[in-house]
Amino acid sequence: MTAPSKIMFNRALGALLGGALGDAMGMPTQLLSPAEITRNYGFVDDFIAPIVDHPVSQGLSAGTITDDTEQTLLLSSVLLGSQGGFDHHAWVKALIDWEDDIKVRGGYDLLGPSTKRAIDAINSGKSPEEAGRYGDTNGAAMRIAPVGIMVRPSGDLVKRVAETCRATHNTSIAISAASAVAAVISYGIQGADWRTALGFAVDAARAGEREGHWVAGGSVAARIEWALDLVENCSLDEGIARVFDRVGTSVASQESVPAAFAVLKLAKGDVWQAAVIAANLGGDTDTIGAIAGSMAGACAGYDSLPQDKIARLVGIDLDETKRQARALVAARSATLSRPEALHG
Repeated sequence: MTAPSKIMFNRALGALLGGALGDAMGMPTQLLSPAEITRNYGFVDDFIAPIVDHPVSQGLSAGTITDDTEQTLLLSSVLLGSQGGFDHHAWVKALIDWEDDIKVRGGYDLLGPSTKRAIDAINSGKSPEEAGRYGDTNGAAMRIAPVGIMVRPSGDLVKRVAETCRATHNTSIAISAASAVAAVISYGIQGADWRTALGFAVDAARAGEREGHWVAGGSVAARIEWALDLVENCSLDEGIARVFDRVGTSVASQESVPAAFAVLKLAKGDVWQAAVIAANLGGDTDTIGAIAGSMAGACAGYDSLPQDKIARLVGIDLDETKRQARALVAARSATLSRPEALHG
């Protein structure tokens, strides 16, 4: 199953901008409980500005992207600029420079706990491989879309995911979570619809569990399967309640990533619906929305996205995003490896 380059570009752009839509929708509701979301906003079904005393998003305009999208595009730039393998030191420097720029712009410290801890370790002299040995949160999964776009479905995909995780999230849980997301995106770029692509996520998550340093925690693969079963034939309201109450929506990879898969299923693969559902979940809404949106966008393509919503995104350079999508697809097309099943 090989999609022509034009279709692959459309789906690559869908992945990047689908993630941005989910991110921007979750920006004003992140870190709030479902009760707080309802009390302050009602049911969120469009871009809104955050409440004035929001813990991290105060002062941002409706439709503004956050660190999820910015780091995704940052990883894309480092991937495209790396020669002969992933440049860990360039990646760490890019993250440090990005954090400094955020502070200059008056933003908050947006680096996640795993990434921040890893950067501090590298600055103290540890190797990238050792610095990321305790990173088990969802930062790797939230920004993994460029790897799924660049790398075809193959035995190499999980290895490439793990490579990009080494410096900040070099753990079995984080790599497993990122691998599941990357697999859906990679198969989506290749031409699969969301239902077909979902079928490869668990195998990828299990393969990812064999990478990095083992850390204690529930199996991401098992929890993705469980989360998908949990929302089978659910109404929207019941599905949202089940995801928040049972799956969890924290920054833990084994909560937010299975939650994003459940959101994708509840939305039936629709990017905007996934963004809306994620925004109303409570917890790490922007990251769950970004992950679900990127997977949905990869499987549906840019043309399926609401163009009026894309036009209202704040903080993203659409021309640069299109350039990166083209370059990632070109890199994918240039590979000579034969596509094969992830478990093959």
